[in-house]
Amino acid sequence: MTHALLLDLDGTLIDSRPGIVASIFSMLREFGHEPDPTIDLTWAIGPPLGESIPRILAEYGDVRGEEAVAAYRRHYAAGGLFNATLYPGIPELLAAAAAEFDLVLATSKRRDFASRILDHFGFLSVFRGVYGSEPGGALDHKPELLAHILRLERIASSAAVMVGDRHHDIAGARANGVPVIGVTWGYGGADELRDADALAQTAAEVLPLARGLLHSGNER
Repeated sequence: MTHALLLDLDGTLIDSRPGIVASIFSMLREFGHEPDPTIDLTWAIGPPLGESIPRILAEYGDVRGEEAVAAYRRHYAAGGLFNATLYPGIPELLAAAAAEFDLVLATSKRRDFASRILDHFGFLSVFRGVYGSEPGGALDHKPELLAHILRLERIASSAAVMVGDRHHDIAGARANGVPVIGVTWGYGGADELRDADALAQTAAEVLPLARGLLHSGNER
């Protein structure tokens, strides 16, 4: 049986904070607000935009959530999506994992943006599939996204491992019976990752942990 590694993007493979924050600030200024440059928006990186953008706007008494999401995406597409860096060890992880697993991207980011980012960093070709949210809000949430991936790619939940940095990744994996590795270098923090099956402190730890989870699952 072929095994699959389901990988989150923001906070797992790339540090996308600079481009995301800059695009949020551009959106706020377009809507007539002046953001505090010291504000910490870490919590907004990873969750669906339909959740985070309205919450950001609420601080300004602004309820134009849908329009703001569209404005954010316009600014992000104009260049913010490439304002990101790979985390240490990710190129080596992807090269090694691709020789052993089918790699599938599972992100709350728009699928077209995610594909462009992977192509920008030269890793699009190592992925069996790239999945993310679709225009109109479809597949914004990880439980539905992972169910969609498992169904379309015909991957058994017992043959997959999810790797991510936020509680959304854990919730998506749990809802679909998939073991999950939390990565500590991302945006979620230890409290968000407490329900993960295993924690990776470095990219080099991901593959051994994934093998262990699949092995223990096959023994049950």
